[in-house]
Amino acid sequence: MRKLKLHELGRITIDQFKEAPKTPIVVVLDNVRSLHNVGSIFRTSDAFRLQSIFLCGITSTPPHKEIHKTALGAEDAVSWRYFDKTTKALELLKQEGYLLIGVEQVEGSISLPEFKPVKGDKYAVIFGNEVKGVDQKVIDQCDMCLEIPQYGTKHSFNVSVSAGIVLWELAGKLFPRK
Repeated sequence: MRKLKLHELGRITIDQFKEAPKTPIVVVLDNVRSLHNVGSIFRTSDAFRLQSIFLCGITSTPPHKEIHKTALGAEDAVSWRYFDKTTKALELLKQEGYLLIGVEQVEGSISLPEFKPVKGDKYAVIFGNEVKGVDQKVIDQCDMCLEIPQYGTKHSFNVSVSAGIVLWELAGKLFPRK
């Protein structure tokens, strides 16, 4: 086996990305404080060709060298918007017909492997602050919450790891892998 060179990967350009059909998922970052986490989530969103990212509250916005350090240019491809309050972003998404899904450990949460997204529906997936998680006021606006099963002594993941797990699972269910 031979490692592929960059020119062999069939990457699309930023302009092609912007014109390409998108996975009907908007990522909402609720007060994510680490710029490296924000950049990593931009890269993941680029990989799964997501609709957009909504950056809310204290979440930093591009351009920023610390976001770029992990996004590696994905912040130029993936569309994004800033909202001073996450609740305002969710109100807009609800009006646009998105199902609001918090990723949090709550009463009545649905285990991620059990969730069955419906093709044709639009999803807004909300990820929270590294310490406090998704704010309760935001949870109150959600239609549902997903929880990632965990089996160790800790009961949390880094927010960018959570985003990678959840978005991989949802994108795979919306567009089955070959």
